[in-house]
Amino acid sequence: MDDLDRKILSLLAGNARMPVKEIAEQVALTSPAVSSRIHKMETDGIIGGYTVVLNRPADRLYVDALISLSAVPSRRDELLSLLQNSREVLQCYHVTGEYTFLIKVSCGSMAQLEHLIMQFQTLGRTSTQIILSTPVSHGELEAMQL
Repeated sequence: MDDLDRKILSLLAGNARMPVKEIAEQVALTSPAVSSRIHKMETDGIIGGYTVVLNRPADRLYVDALISLSAVPSRRDELLSLLQNSREVLQCYHVTGEYTFLIKVSCGSMAQLEHLIMQFQTLGRTSTQIILSTPVSHGELEAMQL
C-alpha cells in the first residue's frame, strides 16, 4: 500500500459513498485506475466492507468504562460466554500483566455498570476505570500507516 492508496482510503473513510469519479479527481487518476486500486484493497482484505457508523442520541446518558479482570483459568469458558452474551461489552482484549483481560463496556446507568462488574467479580478479581472523555481517537486507517 502506497501513499495514493492511503489517500483513497482516507477519502472513503470520510465518505464511503463517494463516487469513484470524485475520488479520481481528488487523487489525479482516472476512474478505472481508482476502481482497480479499490478492488485490489478489497481483494487484499484492507477494505472489509462498508459500514454504518451510528452516533449515540445526545439526550441519553452512557457510562463507558474499562474493566480489568484477572480470570480464574478454570472459569475462562464461562467468562467468554458472559462476554459474548453481554450487550454492554464493546470489546475484550486478552492482555499481559497483572490482569488477564481488559474489557471495554458501555452501560446506560451506573446501576447497570455495577451489576456487570458484580457478574465479572464472580469469575475473578476486577479493577474498573470509568472513561471521562476520549481526547485522542485514531482509527484503523491511522494504525495502518505505522
